[in-house]
Amino acid sequence: MLKPLIVTIGILLLTACQNSAPSKLAAVSPELNSDTHEFASQSWPVLEPLEPPQGLRACCAFGYDLQAQLWGIPVPFYTIDNIVEADKLGEHHYNDSFLGATAALMGVSDEKVGLLYTDKGGFIDISHVRDTADYTIFLFSQIYPRLGESWTLKLSDELASRQIVFKPFTPPVSTEQRYTLSAYLAAKLAFQLAAWHEIAQWYGYQSVPGFSEGISAFSPEDLYSNLLGARLSMTLILQGRAQSLPLFSQSMEDILPTALEQLGANTKLQTRAMFDRVDGLWWNSYQRVPKKFLVLTRDYDTSDNRYPLMPLQMVPTESLRLSLPNEYQGYSLQELAQFRLLPTSKMAHLPTPQTYWTAADFSTLSEAAKQQDQQQQILSF
Repeated sequence: MLKPLIVTIGILLLTACQNSAPSKLAAVSPELNSDTHEFASQSWPVLEPLEPPQGLRACCAFGYDLQAQLWGIPVPFYTIDNIVEADKLGEHHYNDSFLGATAALMGVSDEKVGLLYTDKGGFIDISHVRDTADYTIFLFSQIYPRLGESWTLKLSDELASRQIVFKPFTPPVSTEQRYTLSAYLAAKLAFQLAAWHEIAQWYGYQSVPGFSEGISAFSPEDLYSNLLGARLSMTLILQGRAQSLPLFSQSMEDILPTALEQLGANTKLQTRAMFDRVDGLWWNSYQRVPKKFLVLTRDYDTSDNRYPLMPLQMVPTESLRLSLPNEYQGYSLQELAQFRLLPTSKMAHLPTPQTYWTAADFSTLSEAAKQQDQQQQILSF
């Protein structure tokens, strides 16, 4: 009896804290050029090293008004709306607590997640944007104080043991350049964490034991949304908004709707109409969550230089390519740190590497997933 009461009280306290925002500052404008050359104009103060985000936000299967089933039994009177609008996304809260995630699921959080359609970026999953934004500032807070040192950052397992190995090097003399290099590296690695999560979901990772996440793996909107989150977070860091979590969160609240408007955010009715137009091509509205082939079209590309997947057969349009830098001031980012995935005793269907997987192996793993999905879809008809 006490545990639910404690959780409820904690949620109410958290909600009260979420509503006490810092004073308003001028919003930072998003830099949504395909290739970015942003840099810090000064070495801004930096918050203390953060604890990693506690998992990922619980959202969203592709589609709207989705019905669900539990252990193969349809769940009556329950639908998942999923659709949000750019000007009604509420606040942003760094995902550092179980209570925060629970508050969002219960609908008492001021932070909104869901899907919307944009003219230049296709479908965008707001939870993926927020998650990678959080991981970018987390990694920045860890990297900046130790830039140039040899050390290893260990993260929680996702089938494999996740480690980021930082290699020793002589960092730039300029404090502004050290700050910029740290932000670039943080965004790069945060996106790689997101790409691995898609791979892990496909190969059997379950954040809640017993509940398959195969439906979400390589969903068509996922990694472009993650890339958008990395870019927005990097911009905020370079503009000095990494001095505190309240400052970063307020800045994310401001920059996200602006970025979505620049991408051509659609209204809720327009997003529903676009979902209807790709029903039967990209998703099957007759299937229930978590059936894997509720999602019919997936994007297996794991690159951080990418176009959004667009329903061009429906809406011929010019989409916006986004990318992350590969180098800065002569430093190759891939030479400074390496994301490694080491074998564990709980690999599910993930092949065991000879030593460890790295981002260089992602395309091989995702291509194997693509081939198997195509075979399964052929056999299902």
